[in-house]
Amino acid sequence: MSNVPRLISATGSQIQQFGPMDLKQSILKSEGRVICGQHLLFADRGLVRGVTNSELMFAFGADMVMLNTIDLDNMDNNPGLQGKSIAELKALCRRPIGVYLGCPGAEAENEHLYAMDGMLATPEHVAKAIEMGADFIVLGGNPGSGTRIADTLAATKRIKDEFGDRVFLWAGKWEDGITEPVLGDPLAKAMGRDDKEIVRQFIDAGADCIDLPAPGTRSGITVEDLRELTTFAHAYKPGTLVMSFLNSSVECADEDTIRQVTILMKQTGADILCIGDGGFGGGSRPENVHQMSVTAKGLHYTYFRMASVNR
Repeated sequence: MSNVPRLISATGSQIQQFGPMDLKQSILKSEGRVICGQHLLFADRGLVRGVTNSELMFAFGADMVMLNTIDLDNMDNNPGLQGKSIAELKALCRRPIGVYLGCPGAEAENEHLYAMDGMLATPEHVAKAIEMGADFIVLGGNPGSGTRIADTLAATKRIKDEFGDRVFLWAGKWEDGITEPVLGDPLAKAMGRDDKEIVRQFIDAGADCIDLPAPGTRSGITVEDLRELTTFAHAYKPGTLVMSFLNSSVECADEDTIRQVTILMKQTGADILCIGDGGFGGGSRPENVHQMSVTAKGLHYTYFRMASVNR
């Protein structure tokens, strides 16, 4: 799709025409104002009876949604989808919807907080996610999964080598996963780890978007820590995106906290501002999605996103 519009001002009809790299370009053009919500599928049917959390987040200003804990082996085992396929959910939302796949290593000490076999980043699951219409794939490791940066890095290379630009691939480390520090944590530097080198390896492996935590949510991590990595990613390979993730249960804080953290996230230079699913019913408070959207892109673009679904 030539002359792809910015995601923040694209209509539902335009978004439906995007391919994976069109979506990447549309985010790049949006100048750090794209809001992504996370929808936890295994725990609950959702916050409101009769609609999914994905629909709810889009109605409150999200530009895209990531589905967490999806069971690709048994689509009936995804309560949060309320019996719908990814294609059916996309037809309702007319917005980009992706899936989060886990990358635990063979020796990982998994706490078994949830069934995860169906969301592993195997070639079969990646192929199935693409076939089902997932607009992007996010690689990582949920809390308790025992996932290391090396595991996610290996999965990134394997997937990009096989699927290339057929998949818009995000990778990095923002979540707990294991005691290994997240990217940007000053503790990692004190322990001798060079996070710029880690980011470089992810980009060389083919990652289209580097995933980082958000300042103000991870203990001890500042804007400066993350701005350094974001600037490096943008400069090392122009066109590479960066996502900043507000989670650690702060996604269910009050709206003023969300506003403050969102301002810090923008200061890092990230292209995508993501809010986690650690709230009630498998998602953050809809009001917090709305607050993040208003803070990041103002009322005009927030209202447009809320109202333009049928355009």
